[in-house]
Amino acid sequence: SGAIGYWRQTGKLVAFAAKAVVLATGGVGKAWKITSNSWEYTGDGMAMALEAGADLIDMEMTQFHPTGMVWPPSVRGLLVTEGVRGDGGTLKNKSGERFMFKYIPDFFRADTADTEREADAWYEDKRNNRRTPDLLPRDEVARAINSEVKAGRGTEHGGVFLDIASRRPADYIRRRLPSMYHQFKELADVDITKEAMEIGPTLHYIMGGIRVDPDTEATTLPGLYAAGEVAAGMHGANRLGGNSLSDLLVFGRRAGLAAADLAKRTPAVRIDDAQIGAYADRLAEPFQRSGNENPYQVQADLQETMHDLVGIIRTKSELEEALVRLERLRARAARVRVSGTRRYNPGWHLALDLDNLIGVSEAVARSALLREESRGGHTREDYPKPDPEWGKRNVVVRQRDGRLELATEPIPSVPDELRGLIGEDKPTGQVATGAPAAVGGTS
Repeated sequence: SGAIGYWRQTGKLVAFAAKAVVLATGGVGKAWKITSNSWEYTGDGMAMALEAGADLIDMEMTQFHPTGMVWPPSVRGLLVTEGVRGDGGTLKNKSGERFMFKYIPDFFRADTADTEREADAWYEDKRNNRRTPDLLPRDEVARAINSEVKAGRGTEHGGVFLDIASRRPADYIRRRLPSMYHQFKELADVDITKEAMEIGPTLHYIMGGIRVDPDTEATTLPGLYAAGEVAAGMHGANRLGGNSLSDLLVFGRRAGLAAADLAKRTPAVRIDDAQIGAYADRLAEPFQRSGNENPYQVQADLQETMHDLVGIIRTKSELEEALVRLERLRARAARVRVSGTRRYNPGWHLALDLDNLIGVSEAVARSALLREESRGGHTREDYPKPDPEWGKRNVVVRQRDGRLELATEPIPSVPDELRGLIGEDKPTGQVATGAPAAVGGTS
């Protein structure tokens, strides 16, 4: 057991013999056109685990952060902190309307201000006023922005405005939000103390991933562990802001301890030379193909497919079309040819990533097609309500003979000592998929 990899700088291969392996490779955001994720989020860990025989779960649960930069294209998707709204920033459409009051779900209505007056008062007196709807959960805000843009009320570049300039003094903004001030000033030539930011949803996180035991982070494959975003189960259908770091600290430690304990009890392992040779040939293959596909164009077309058809709002027909396109992209990826040498060759690196990107994208699309309800980070326009029966089940993805197989399995019961702390999950109502919810008053 172990792993094989390559050094990006030199292209030289490196093999690791290991008694236990811990995957901590992050998510798969680079399968989408607009994402806050950096270049290395290509689903490698999930794809490797799947190929090795481990289970994936909850792959349909993808979180779109509501506020990412949308212009210029070079910084599209870059995260805009929730602190802007926490410090008084408000979301507005192109007409200047504070539209979030139209999208308050019944589930949150009792705790959410339904007038501008109360929402503004909440910043100064949280005890006697309800919370502004601008700070509803990420999936709710992202869907609301998506609805405004689809209705033709978005900005020139397909987003909405996030305005703090008209609500706080310039020195307050620079003091409280220095990184945002510099980010927009340097990357978009926008002074957020004088004008509104243009923002829109960006693929930020995937709650799905490798199925693990919560106490040890052991996968369903002996000797393999996973922690962080690559693992699933910790965040259910929708991660709360800030919990990713807590996840890493707690469950990363558990994974390390469990893997170390297994290693202490396991005899030395040998690397299978035949496997190493086979993977070395596989890594060299893009240089030897006769095709003429460009890896960057294949990735761009994949990103368009996932953005358009497996985005914030999903339908059966679009998900089925996505699966057809993914098969075409897989065939094109097999014809990708790269030139040059192995020494720091980003085209070669991307050519190797394409199989993982497409494979994990298929897992997301198939899981989203199977789950016929809306819950957390998964919204189906054709099934806009949560289904209590679906709320009791995970979608499980396995790979058999090179093809994906999906099944549903009961979610394990919550231990009694935790049930008293977290209460019951009883989602109600209908999510916003296009038409606004009942309109609250403003003053």
